[in-house]
Order: sequence, then C-alpha cells, then structure tokens
Amino acid sequence: MDKQKNEQVEQFLAKESQCQDCYQFLRHLIFNETELEENYKWVHPCYTINNKNVVLIHGFKDYVALLFQKGAILEDKYETLIQQTKRVQAARQLRFNCLDEIKKRQDEIKYYLIEAIKAEKAGKKVVMKKNDDEVPEELQRKFEKFPHLKDAFYQLTPGRQHQYLYYFSQAKRSQIGHNRIEKYIDSILNGKGMNDK
Repeated sequence: MDKQKNEQVEQFLAKESQCQDCYQFLRHLIFNETELEENYKWVHPCYTINNKNVVLIHGFKDYVALLFQKGAILEDKYETLIQQTKRVQAARQLRFNCLDEIKKRQDEIKYYLIEAIKAEKAGKKVVMKKNDDEVPEELQRKFEKFPHLKDAFYQLTPGRQHQYLYYFSQAKRSQIGHNRIEKYIDSILNGKGMNDK
C-alpha cells in the first residue's frame, strides 16, 4: 500500500510562512526516506509506525525542530539531541536554524530517524521517573471529599498528573488554586490531560 500524504499537514504547510522551507524539506526527507506514516497531531506534522508516534516536526521563534518521542533512549552518536526542558523525560529535539543547516545535517537526521524507528519496532520504552510532585492542599481536600476524583487522577499518565499538579500548585492564593481544580474536574474524571479535547 502506498503511503498517503496527510491533508491536514498539507494545510499546515500551506499557511506556515516563516519556517515553510524547513518544514517542507524535513517532511520530504521523512516521507521519502522512511517507512513512517504521516499524521497531524498537536497541531504539527507527526510521523508514526504502527500508530505509535516516532517524530514530530515543529517550529519555534528561533528554530525548527524534529522531536523524537523516545529520544532519551536513542544512541546520541552526534551528541546533538536536546532535552527541551528539565521536566521532559522521554522526548529529545534536533534543532535547526535554517534550511542550509538541515541540508548539511541530512546524514545525521537520517541516522536518528533510523534509530527511532528501530527503537519503536523493538518495543523499547523510556523508563519514566516516578512523579514526586506534591499534591496541593486544595486538591487533597477534593480527594478526601470525592474519592472517585482521587482514583481518576491516579489513573492518569504520570505526565498528565505532573502537568495538573504543577499548574494547581502555581496558584498564589488558595481560591485561585480551588478555581483551577474546579475547572479541570470533568477532564480528570474523563481521563484527559489539560490539553486533551
């Protein structure tokens, strides 16, 4: 079966201007040089194998990146994989400042794509660190009052738990923390993260 280009990716590339040449080149490289299927997730081109996310193309103000979902377990032969923030456990980025840089680094890009595909096919997993975030007092009170909320919360992925706990704990006042929790109760009960629809 021939691979299909994703219509949403086509639309994304048609309206993107600042990084369009970089996006187009990276897309061409991934689509034509690998067996990955093209999808559109988190408002960006995403490439998968067996419905598992392998790499995402995304752009920022100062750079374009390939985000490898399991980058933390890839052999970093070129020592260019970047951990985006301290809280990111699994994903790693390859960053590029311009199209010329991408063209010069094609062999490196292909190497990481091959490694990422091998890791996914082998079923390798990133061992995630236990979430040691402190539960804010307002959320603890909700858990005591509604045990089913606590059960639902701890059924969420560690990443989703962390995201909620971080957001709730950043409230400067108790009432703001309470309001934030109230806003997301239905999402938690439905097994969704803050950004899930």
